[in-house]
Amino acid sequence: MDIFSFPPIAAALQLVYSLVGGLAQLVTPVAGSAAAALAIVILTLVVRALLMPVSISQVKAEGHRRRIAPKLQALQQKYKSKPQVLQEKTMALYKAENVSPFAGFLPTLLQAPVVSLVYALFLHPSIGGTTNTLLTAQLGPATLGSSAFTAGWPGVLVLVGILAAMSVVAWFSRRTALRLALPGADASAPLARILSWMPFLSVVFAAFVPLAAALYLATTTAWTLAERALLRRRYWPMPQ
Repeated sequence: MDIFSFPPIAAALQLVYSLVGGLAQLVTPVAGSAAAALAIVILTLVVRALLMPVSISQVKAEGHRRRIAPKLQALQQKYKSKPQVLQEKTMALYKAENVSPFAGFLPTLLQAPVVSLVYALFLHPSIGGTTNTLLTAQLGPATLGSSAFTAGWPGVLVLVGILAAMSVVAWFSRRTALRLALPGADASAPLARILSWMPFLSVVFAAFVPLAAALYLATTTAWTLAERALLRRRYWPMPQ
């Protein structure tokens, strides 16, 4: 069963679809045939801007975890043979430092429905019983409904360009993640090295979804990279 066929969710999806259609009409004089693509980018930026309070909460939580990381490491070394004592000391540290071990996770869960709704807009061939015209619109020689594996020549070049741009963003994201690893963390550990490549999963995913969805992914990943860099400078209590 498609969860987006559930009436309240379907109504929300149709509302967002109408909003994008209105944005496309608004920017048509400037963007021409690329109006729908520009509307997708604008919608993504608006949604991410509205989610700024969530991002701020996440960055603050990340900064607090970095602040107490050396103390946690000391506890782990001291009580590594006493798991029960370690757990008690760890929770006591969180309480003393007024830091929640779950800080940042709730905001992530809260933004998931919003992001899922926006993303679903670019994957459904029909919305509200009518054809999703976003997927039949053009961006240069490519249709927004085509993927890197279905776009013909020269439309595939548009997809390749977007994937290349996303790869650059993913590379910077991985580099940042390795540089900002928590104190005491072994960035060369196998698990850490595997997780550091996670940003490239969005590039792989973008290769299989419609161009409209790839535009969304490209915009939101670039926003995330820039946003986190700015917020860390603003809210972290220690130099990076």
